[in-house]
Amino acid sequence: MYKTIKHKIYNIICDDNQHNTVGKIFNTVIVLLILLNVVTIVADTFDLPSTAKTVINYIDTISVIIFTIEYLLRIFTADLLFPNISPIRARLKYIFSFMAIVDLLAILPFYIPFVIKIDLRSLRLLRLLRLVRLFKLNRYTSALRTVGAVLAKKKNQLLSSVFVVFILMLISSILMYNIENEAQPDVFSNAFSALWWSVATFTTVGYGDIYPITPLGKILSSVIALLGIGLVAVPTGIISAGFIEISDDEQKNSADEPTEDMSYCPYCGKKIK
Repeated sequence: MYKTIKHKIYNIICDDNQHNTVGKIFNTVIVLLILLNVVTIVADTFDLPSTAKTVINYIDTISVIIFTIEYLLRIFTADLLFPNISPIRARLKYIFSFMAIVDLLAILPFYIPFVIKIDLRSLRLLRLLRLVRLFKLNRYTSALRTVGAVLAKKKNQLLSSVFVVFILMLISSILMYNIENEAQPDVFSNAFSALWWSVATFTTVGYGDIYPITPLGKILSSVIALLGIGLVAVPTGIISAGFIEISDDEQKNSADEPTEDMSYCPYCGKKIK
């Protein structure tokens, strides 16, 4: 009886539950609850009447209760997620996984004031951690998982391109400091001030709060701006190529799947022959 209940719970809350009607309902409720929390976080920044704030507090409390139950149930069924290791090790492995940490951070701000006395300013900052609940969507949407897969697959190329951009920004900031410091000692007071200019120029933002006035500085700034157009586009191209590769792999896997009728595991919902 105990194992049957555990398997049913796992079948509902497991990530691969798209062939389970109750699991689909569970996913939909959690996603809608997360989106509702985002709305309340935005609404909380306005000067609202006391009634509206009371409603927001009720929504937050109910959400935390539901998210807490979900978190505890996922720990409870972790031994089914990792069946090849002992139940204790399975639960510890899940607790320190990325999504479990996200789940914990999503509910932690609600409970901390009950344990530790903190002032209102700290509490306000702590409540910003509710935004972590957005990351919970990663468990329920394939789109976010695809983005994560692309970044993981192209991480070496992305790190290489970011490293090249950083080196160029550092070199250009030091050059600009030496060129402009004499003409604008208050603006280009050190290399870090010039680094801010370099970031704004490389990203083609150009805030206009710090800019060169000497002829040589303007020439260097023009070169950096032109380089920025090309270099900032490099990570975009890498990510685009990653999306294309992931899409091709998914289409290939779909084509390779057998066409005969498939059944599904009653515990995890995965396809079995």
